[in-house]
Amino acid sequence: MNRKVFEQRSFFAAIVAAIAILVLVSQIKAAESRPSAPGDHYETLKYGGIERDFIVHVPAAFDSHRKTPLVIMLHGRGGSAENVERQTGWDKLADRADFLVAYPQALAPFPNLPSNFFVNARRWNYRLDENDNGGSHPDDLGFIAAVIDYLERDCNADPARIYVSGFSNGGGMSWIVGARMAARVAAIAPVSGELPGEQDSKAGYMFPWLEKLTPAAPIPTLFIIGTADPFNPLAGGKDRAPVEATLRGWRRRLGCEGAPRILRDLGGVRALLWEKCEHGEFEYVTVQDQGHVWPGTANPPRSHRFGSATTHLDATSAIWTFFKSYTRSPAGSPAN
Repeated sequence: MNRKVFEQRSFFAAIVAAIAILVLVSQIKAAESRPSAPGDHYETLKYGGIERDFIVHVPAAFDSHRKTPLVIMLHGRGGSAENVERQTGWDKLADRADFLVAYPQALAPFPNLPSNFFVNARRWNYRLDENDNGGSHPDDLGFIAAVIDYLERDCNADPARIYVSGFSNGGGMSWIVGARMAARVAAIAPVSGELPGEQDSKAGYMFPWLEKLTPAAPIPTLFIIGTADPFNPLAGGKDRAPVEATLRGWRRRLGCEGAPRILRDLGGVRALLWEKCEHGEFEYVTVQDQGHVWPGTANPPRSHRFGSATTHLDATSAIWTFFKSYTRSPAGSPAN
């Protein structure tokens, strides 16, 4: 080999080596940026042209080489990802039971200004095409799906064990997730969140969005609410139907028949279960004297407007017990 050819080959070999090093460095950086270490990770992804935020809690015994269940927890109106993470206690349970928890954050009408329950409130656009966010119409359903995509890819979240819960406005959004993403989510558990889009002909209550609430696949459902909830009163109120009137329609969509079985009726907690359902069981839990507060929280809101917090039920533990009973089969139907 003459010197010129040797030098040319050496030059190209150096280029190839440099490219390989750059690829390796980029892979290392990508791996470092993934939320794989135990603890909280504050993540951002761009969806719909907007930077959207969420927190991921990775459990203490996390192993990225095996598929791990994922719970999506949606905060209420005026809340935040940090707030609902602190109030619900999902992180401690996730560390004990070994599952991922994600806390997506909704948008406020004026995102650069402070937000709270009463002013410039962050809230989920669970009415889909209606004015539910101060004139803006973010695709929150798509954002939640994008968070799931992200965690399936970067945290090996198990596609067969994706669960969604939400409180208040986040509970309303979790109903929508159950209706529109039933082929992807194994179970839902709204807490103190209204079911948007229902009609009860006997009671005469009419609601819009009716056609958008028929799940395309079975979706086991647990619903929890306090008997003293001032924002979603069981007996209904101005512009609000009785809670049971709206839940009746959801059971109809799940194909539930007959009378429920009483699972529990003591200690301030009454739990009813409809087992004879074509599209997933339905469990309905009421908590005596509980206000518009996450049941069992150690950090209740300070304002009396939300009503009382009780210790009758640890909603987080009850929901996980319900969730872990369900795994979505490859065909899209939940299997116990």
